[in-house]
Amino acid sequence: MGEKKYILQNAPFKVPTHDGKLIEEHFGLASTRTQAFSIAHMVAPPHWGEPHQTPEFVEVTIVLRGKKLVEIDGESIELSAGQTLLIKAGARIRYSNPFDQEVEYWSVCIPAFDINTVHREEE
Repeated sequence: MGEKKYILQNAPFKVPTHDGKLIEEHFGLASTRTQAFSIAHMVAPPHWGEPHQTPEFVEVTIVLRGKKLVEIDGESIELSAGQTLLIKAGARIRYSNPFDQEVEYWSVCIPAFDINTVHREEE
């Protein structure tokens, strides 16, 4: 019958975090060794934020509920439920949730998210 032409993900990789953010990678380097892209479900708590970064990959954010603040090369964009945003590789970005409610979203990275190519800055 041969190799299956699909992957059914029943147990996404939960990325360990220390800031209260839930990250469940469904496909990508950590979960399925997929290099071409990664897709992760995330829930960030109120008043969460991470350092600036300059990734070598494209990132698409799809907001399901709540709001998220994205700083891109000095410009601030407030994303709300139902909105999507594509950020090109090489942009200096910072993701945060300065609001009083959690934000739930999906993130797609092309190629896959890699800690070695995200280039996070020290805070």
